[in-house]
Amino acid sequence: MSYKPSERISELLGNLPTKAGVYLHKDADGNVLYVGKAINLRSRVRSYFHSNVDSIKTLRLRRQIADIEVITTETELEALLLEMNLIKQHKPQFNVRLKDDKRYPYIKVHWADPFPKVTVTRRMVRDGSRYFGPYTSAWAVQQTLDLLRKVFPYLTCDRIITGQDERACLYMDIKLCGGPCIGAVNQDQYRATIRQLMDFLDGKSDHIVQGIESRMEQAATDLQFEKAAEYRDQLKAIRRITARQKVIGSSDTDQDVIAFARDEGDACVQVFFIRHGKLIGREYFMLDNTEGESDPEILQEFLTQFYDDAAYIPKEVLLPNEIEEANIIEEWLRRKRNTKVTIQVPQRGKKRDLVKMATENAHDTLATIRQQWAADRSKHVQAITELQSALKLPAPPTRIECYDISHTQGTQTVGSMVVFVQGAPYKNDYRRFNVQTVNNDDYGAMREVLTRRFQRYQDTLSGELHDPGKIKARSERPVVWAMLPDLLLIDGGKGQLAVAQEVLRAFDLEGEVPLASLAKQEEELFVPGRTTSIFLPRRSEALFLVQRVRDEAHRFANEGHQKRRAKVGVASILDSIPGVGPRRRQILLRRFGSLEALREASVDEISAVPGIPVDVAMQIKTHLV
Repeated sequence: MSYKPSERISELLGNLPTKAGVYLHKDADGNVLYVGKAINLRSRVRSYFHSNVDSIKTLRLRRQIADIEVITTETELEALLLEMNLIKQHKPQFNVRLKDDKRYPYIKVHWADPFPKVTVTRRMVRDGSRYFGPYTSAWAVQQTLDLLRKVFPYLTCDRIITGQDERACLYMDIKLCGGPCIGAVNQDQYRATIRQLMDFLDGKSDHIVQGIESRMEQAATDLQFEKAAEYRDQLKAIRRITARQKVIGSSDTDQDVIAFARDEGDACVQVFFIRHGKLIGREYFMLDNTEGESDPEILQEFLTQFYDDAAYIPKEVLLPNEIEEANIIEEWLRRKRNTKVTIQVPQRGKKRDLVKMATENAHDTLATIRQQWAADRSKHVQAITELQSALKLPAPPTRIECYDISHTQGTQTVGSMVVFVQGAPYKNDYRRFNVQTVNNDDYGAMREVLTRRFQRYQDTLSGELHDPGKIKARSERPVVWAMLPDLLLIDGGKGQLAVAQEVLRAFDLEGEVPLASLAKQEEELFVPGRTTSIFLPRRSEALFLVQRVRDEAHRFANEGHQKRRAKVGVASILDSIPGVGPRRRQILLRRFGSLEALREASVDEISAVPGIPVDVAMQIKTHLV
């Protein structure tokens, strides 16, 4: 059966420009499903609606598309930058993304301070600090810092350093701080130590080791055996780190080697960081939504997301295969680095061997992770069995739906529906509900959310959601609503449980859909028809599962509420500026992507946007400072 787009989509497809730019596929509620860029918007966007599309992911996507927005750009590089900003802003469910969309930890050296501290952070800001990373594990960062601090004692306290304090803290006594607070080292000496730490993190360790060795020998010659022992311990610590580093090439080699592995919809990217000829570290990153994507597309998406927040851009990036937009990404990386950056796909020699080694590591890492997931699945089976027994459910709770409400003082209320299948999150079926009928009423909000959910279930039974007009109006796959949960879990106590019972009764589903609520304070479960609560054993897999489901519903609701509040906040801020109305607000957000980017732009950059005169640009800068 051939696919036929709706009248609305057909009209949009007929009026697409042939210029370069970015397109946003949206559902009927205005949620962004997918963000993409194209050299020719007309050709690219129309390709989603061809009758011979064989990508399951594209088939799923286009069933939900109710609207398409396009933004034209002057260059392909502008399209790339705008696409990255929009993906970061909207987090579309169909785009390839770094798994969990989390910020990875970095080592931060507060170099702009007179006496720089060394800390761990997940957010980079332009404050004159130096950043090293990313690391995929906070534990790995801390392990590295624990060893480095024995060699380069650094500050972690919040003291104002004057050198006049009467006494130092414990860290100086255990030789993990040089004691600048009491003047044991002056500012120049302390900053020299931190500069060496940064050199070491950059891969320049040879001269540091040689310096410590010479100082140790001199101390021994001078019969300062205690001092010589300190230098010896520093050498041991530094060699423990350098033992992991492998000499790869010449001292001017500055590369990231990137490769990946795929298996049954999972994708793992491995990155080798080579600085000054040494392999100073390697990290792996898992990707979401890679089904149906080609290898070059996955690589390209990873590159843009990874280097958008990277602390450092190398001279050379080695890849296992070609990517379509290599020249554009090279230009973007060159601007970030301020010198030339080359993307290569080596065919022979040492560079090819490095890519092969990274590929093998990616395969090994993915295999290990999948084994861990398999072990977790056995825990899921145990959790489901325990939960069925504790709640006396008629069948194992294979499909759990959990609901939560989030708002700020009753405004911008959002309800979340998260789905766990076989004990694991099934994000394709996650849904959010913008609550419309009540304010500052958690019970009323929960009643609306559950009513809308089970109304859609009823519509699927009657066939209404299979009507193309209905699908267009609601942008939903009927299968999402057609399945009843084996356990309906509500975040809350007896009051929320009563609301859920009321809704199920209204749809003649009471008794058919097992129901429970989880109260956070005591982690107790309430079920209909039972006066006392149920306490799951504190270390049981069943408790871990319901807590995880509840926390995920809470996170998903909060995320939706923050997005809704941010949209209203940005609109109200811009609308309050003289000379800026809805039209100019839209133009500005399309050009800069976010309020933060607009705030950082100069008057000249703002006035260069078509439709924004200089006097309005000056008003914008005045109000956003």
